[in-house]
Amino acid sequence: MTRWTAVCSLDDLPPLGARRIARAQGLPVAVFRAHDDRVYALLDRCPHKGGPLSQGLVAGDRVTCPLHGWTIGLADGSAQAPDEGRTPTFACRVETGVVYLDADELAQRALDACAPTAGPRACACACAEA
Repeated sequence: MTRWTAVCSLDDLPPLGARRIARAQGLPVAVFRAHDDRVYALLDRCPHKGGPLSQGLVAGDRVTCPLHGWTIGLADGSAQAPDEGRTPTFACRVETGVVYLDADELAQRALDACAPTAGPRACACACAEA
C-alpha cells in the first residue's frame, strides 16, 4: 500500500512551472504542472550535467534543462532523442487541490545522485560517468 505525503497545493505550482521539494536525504524533487494541470515529479537533476530541471521551461509534457537545452519527458524522465539518459521519476497524485508524493520513494529513491559542482572535475562519484 502506498503511503502518500502532501507536499504542496496545486495552486502553489504555477501553470507550466515547477516547485522544488526538499527531502531529508538526497537531492530535491521537482514537481511540475503541465498545461492541462497534470502533475509530474522528477529528481531535480538533468541526466546530462545535473542542471536544475525545476528552473527549466515546461512545454506540453516536457521540460527543457536551463543549462544546455536538453529536453526531458515529464512522464518517464527520459531525455528526448538524439540525447540519451534518464532522471528518476516519483509517483504523484492530486486530490482535492493537494499534491501528494509517494513517501517511500521520497525517502529511498535516487539517494546516491550528487549535486553538480563547477570545475573540470565536477563530480567524483559514479553519476559523473552516467
